[in-house]
Amino acid sequence: MKKQFNRMKQLANQTVGRAEKTEVLSDDLLQIERRMELVRVVSHNTHKRMVSCLQGHIGADAEKRHKKLPLTALSQAMVEGGNQLGEESLIGKMMEVCGEAENRLASELMQHELQIEKDVLDPLSQLAEVDIPNILKQRKQLAKLVLDYDSARARWLQATKSIISGTNTQALTAKADLLKEEVDEAMNKVELCKDQLAADMYSFFSKEGDYARYFVTLLEAQADYHRKSLTVLESVLPTIRDQQDSWTEKPAFGTGLDEHLKRSGREIALPIEACVMMLLETGMKEEGLFRIAAGASKLKKLKAALDCSTSQLEEFYSDPHAVAGALKSYLRELPEPLMTYQLYDEWIQASSVSDPDKRLQALWLVCDQLPKNNKTNLRYLVKFLAKLAQESDVNKMTPSNIAIVLGPNLLWAKTEGSLAEMAAATSVHVVAIVEPIIQHADWFFPEDVEFNVSGMFVMPMPVANHNSLEYDCSTIERKRPGSMVGPENDTARKDNPLFLQQNHKFSYTSTSPSYADSSEVSPQKQHNNGFCHSANSCSQGFSTSHPSAFLPKSVESAGTSL
Repeated sequence: MKKQFNRMKQLANQTVGRAEKTEVLSDDLLQIERRMELVRVVSHNTHKRMVSCLQGHIGADAEKRHKKLPLTALSQAMVEGGNQLGEESLIGKMMEVCGEAENRLASELMQHELQIEKDVLDPLSQLAEVDIPNILKQRKQLAKLVLDYDSARARWLQATKSIISGTNTQALTAKADLLKEEVDEAMNKVELCKDQLAADMYSFFSKEGDYARYFVTLLEAQADYHRKSLTVLESVLPTIRDQQDSWTEKPAFGTGLDEHLKRSGREIALPIEACVMMLLETGMKEEGLFRIAAGASKLKKLKAALDCSTSQLEEFYSDPHAVAGALKSYLRELPEPLMTYQLYDEWIQASSVSDPDKRLQALWLVCDQLPKNNKTNLRYLVKFLAKLAQESDVNKMTPSNIAIVLGPNLLWAKTEGSLAEMAAATSVHVVAIVEPIIQHADWFFPEDVEFNVSGMFVMPMPVANHNSLEYDCSTIERKRPGSMVGPENDTARKDNPLFLQQNHKFSYTSTSPSYADSSEVSPQKQHNNGFCHSANSCSQGFSTSHPSAFLPKSVESAGTSL
């Protein structure tokens, strides 16, 4: 108690400046002391923030830490969800694979956090909470010993002064000797504590590089963790991508034609076949088909149903305009038009040929260059449109009208701009391309088309149609633009008054009411309103080989009777 009183008295005297304060530490040690305090503060704060970054419970064993990780909970939820959805669901398959991957990532994270705790957090905690505080505790102890020394020295000096001025010299001398011994003892304690403190401070200063190594270890551990996590992800991604790519139930709208056909294993795109089959049953006599807009909600519902690859489309049979709108939307939403960007310039160039017959030849040549899938689907669609045009007396959709409303969805330029700008730039050319292809569908595509190609739909009963063109393939030899007999046929056509071009349309009118010799007349003259009257008339041995001789079109005959 007396020693503590002396310390407080000495500290008060030093504070008010009535007593000197002994400084036992050198400038180097004082600088180390200041650095050490800063290191303690920043190490403590860093440790605190680093602990908050950990997702596991610090100090827990590996198994318990792994169970408590959020990634583990996510993994379990994904696996359970995948099991509930089953293998039939792509989402279920994806969730199961992802759940297993998340569990592996959780294991890597658990190992990473254990390493961080061992190699970084524990050393930082030891430094900030044990090593430096112990040194600072010695510093406080040294300060107390210095106060004891200063107090003893001050009292010894006071006793020495009293001997000179006092009367009881012997007693004062004895007291001064005792105080002298106290001063020497206090000094010894100060020296011992100072030496220990200085050794610890210098040791701390020399180990600063080791302490800094903790942060290098942190980054190295994080890099190793991320590398291992990346390895896990890269091992899973090919599997999950293969499952995604192999999944057939992908929306058809907005998907490339080749990708959709490959994924679904189809020959004709599902939206095209489904819409054609529905229209064949209920839409062929619908006035303004493809021209009159459908209800937005019904159209959206039909597109969604087709994207799901469902064949349960009975409710849409009663709304042919919605079906026609869905077909137009599918064609328009293709990443590349059905008639392709690559052949766009060739199509435009072919449509610009002034001579009608040569124009047809040019269009056929371009059509023959279409990729297989594009050509197959275009043939399917054109055959249907030609069938639709045969009912134009009722539905008002002539080849020209069909080309106007549907053509811009089959071919457009690969240029930037709004839909309206693109349509305006190409509509005239596209109509000149699409109209003759529909009008002469059986010449461009002589092969028969089975509309119910997938067998998914119920084909309506065939209706007798006396306007359809029938070819006797055993007697009429089809000639393509590459197999022309000679230029004399073209000259004969030009000189023959029976072949007069009517405006820009691909139909010809006769100026003669009758013919003495049918062998002098093009086979198209043998077709009145689109059908051949007899096998004899089709087997007269026509010498012309011009493609227009076999065009399956209606011919406007001015008073001609065969």
